[in-house]
Amino acid sequence: MHKENLSAEQALQKLKEGNQRYLAAMTNPGDVSPAIRQKTCDEGQTPYAIVITCSDSRVIPESVFSAGIGELFVIRVAGNVMDKHQLGSIEYAADHLGTRLVVVLGHEHCGAVGAAITSKPEGFVKYITDEILKAVGDEKDEYKACCLNVDRAVSVIKESLHVSDEEGGVKVCGAYYHIGSGEVDFL
Repeated sequence: MHKENLSAEQALQKLKEGNQRYLAAMTNPGDVSPAIRQKTCDEGQTPYAIVITCSDSRVIPESVFSAGIGELFVIRVAGNVMDKHQLGSIEYAADHLGTRLVVVLGHEHCGAVGAAITSKPEGFVKYITDEILKAVGDEKDEYKACCLNVDRAVSVIKESLHVSDEEGGVKVCGAYYHIGSGEVDFL
């Protein structure tokens, strides 16, 4: 099974505190030392939060939350859309690593959301934008569309993995990252 881990509430507080440190940081204060690399190699990982976010190179969860090696279980896919691969990864981290908090992190100036609401992409990108359109419908405001997309991902996770946010269980929440300021709003 898994080791005892932080509660969802403790993990959420830790993310919020990490984001506050990030707002004033010039470098990532997360532990990336040889000692932590060796410790997680020998003892395994016990991430306190699962973060599903976009592949955008400006969105770096470990930096945004001032986290180091082994602290976050990060799943990245353009537009932070959900499919069986992402759900399986979440299930693994919750069931086998004991992680109690899942955060879907959307962001300012998301190219995938922008493409979904302003154009008709072709090729493989269409699979992503079609998923986003299921969430946003006719919404054309980028911020609102991004939040709707996050809300849909949260709902898909809760429904697919039968998460009820009960005390001591797994909690799923949405968040929005402001690229310009570095601030995260938990929705």
